[in-house]
Amino acid sequence: MSIPTFSRTLLAIDAAATAAQIEASIRRSVLHMRRRGVVVALSGGVDSSVVGALAARALGAHRVLGLLMPEADSSPDSLRLGRALATAFNIHTIVEDITETLTATGCYARRDAAIRSAIPEYHDGYRCKIVLPDVVSQSGYPLYRIVVRAPSGEERCLRLPLAAYLGIVAATNFKQRVRKMMEYYYADLHRFAVAGTPNRLEHDQGFFVKQGDGAADLKPIAHLYKSQVYQLAEYLCVPTEIRRRTPTTDTYSMEQSQSEFYFGLSLEQTDLCLYAKEHDLPIDAAADATGLTIDQVKRAYQVIDAKRRAARYLHTPAVLFDAEPA
Repeated sequence: MSIPTFSRTLLAIDAAATAAQIEASIRRSVLHMRRRGVVVALSGGVDSSVVGALAARALGAHRVLGLLMPEADSSPDSLRLGRALATAFNIHTIVEDITETLTATGCYARRDAAIRSAIPEYHDGYRCKIVLPDVVSQSGYPLYRIVVRAPSGEERCLRLPLAAYLGIVAATNFKQRVRKMMEYYYADLHRFAVAGTPNRLEHDQGFFVKQGDGAADLKPIAHLYKSQVYQLAEYLCVPTEIRRRTPTTDTYSMEQSQSEFYFGLSLEQTDLCLYAKEHDLPIDAAADATGLTIDQVKRAYQVIDAKRRAARYLHTPAVLFDAEPA
């Protein structure tokens, strides 16, 4: 039996047909839920932009509300590009700066305390991010490191103790949960549904916060690889600057790509590795397509499996008990 050559063309989609299918599903889902429209959190990234564009085409722009939710650590580009998307598709937007809410919850103070447990000199004026090393360049599960930049510009990078890492993540997760709380406020206010924006990589690999950006009433692009989302963005005429923007977490005060923070590979390589693994394609073909060695692809597969195991909790709904009381 001949084996087809594994190449990037395997991730190609008929963008027009795919858009039409998703738009029909959005209309059907919103009608089934008896909602009048959808709320979309616009981050200035390609995923939320594609969801916003699809929703506007499916329901009409007047039935889409775009929420822009900056906070103290947000890049100014996120607000500017979110507005650019809304302008391009005539989506009404509301800006909700969530900095004060996050301050009240202790988000920043709790995060900084966790950082100081590892780097005592960290204080106001410092900037930070947490990063993963290249996942295919080492054995064992990759461990997070923290990068801090002093006001002088000097940077330090060190491996995080587990308690400090958990403290930082627990505190920063307030950001996604506060944003989702705001999305559901406006959804309740207008009898709208909340449209989530994760793509297949994020959904499969657990790159979301439980009851935060992982919560939604519909997730229109969760079946699409990241490269397929870009194909849709081009077809939909999402503003070029958004399509060219490096995907970012926009969570920490230092600039940070999604690859650096979570995937440990380029998004294109992660797409291809995930596709090859899911379709049982020859490992040498996957290596050829990704530019990795066979051993590196095997290592990438191990990391994919590990992230899937970790993501089971994130995907698990609340446990209901049906036993009679004793």
